[in-house]
Amino acid sequence: MRDHDVRVALRERLKTEHANDPSCLVVEELGLCDIARIDVAVVNGSLTGFEIKSERDNLDRLPRQLQTYNRIFDYMNLVVAENHLSKAADLVPPWWGLVTASNSNTVESDTALRKTREPSLNPAVDAAAIVQLLWRDEALSILERLGADYGVRTKTRSAVWDRLINTVEIDALRFEVRSALKARREWRGKRAQHRSGETSPLSNTTPRFLARRLR
Repeated sequence: MRDHDVRVALRERLKTEHANDPSCLVVEELGLCDIARIDVAVVNGSLTGFEIKSERDNLDRLPRQLQTYNRIFDYMNLVVAENHLSKAADLVPPWWGLVTASNSNTVESDTALRKTREPSLNPAVDAAAIVQLLWRDEALSILERLGADYGVRTKTRSAVWDRLINTVEIDALRFEVRSALKARREWRGKRAQHRSGETSPLSNTTPRFLARRLR
């Protein structure tokens, strides 16, 4: 069972679960703080992450990855092959959800997903990490709307992020970031995921993100 097999099964599950929510955005390979990427992120009334560890993966990078994920996501889930489940459960915080991936004998899918543990709300998100999900122009647009863009319009993105952190309290900031992600019209990335599950190259883009909207 490969990463691709688990990813396809997860994609289909999320498509079914959020079929009645046209505003829900599913983003694959979302860049985080310029140091990590999450396999799948779901953006709706909260920000939920899914990290995949298939049979062919190992858990060596997970301790470093979770340090970043813990700063950003309202809810986190580890989608893990059965051979990694016991060790993975000891590595991740208790508020993370666990989803077990196993080989399936059904014609619908090669991989079966089973919820082993439900996620709970992250007790300590970090505004300094969340704000970095915004592009500079998105962050500046929020400040303009709040009348707080004075002195930073020509500054670096870090300065714009800092102003936003100091202007907007954390819950409102989380809302603003989710709204900006869902409103984003063009995503930087090599490939765009279509509703059919097929992929095609994007033109005039930077190879960082892969995104699609569930409809």
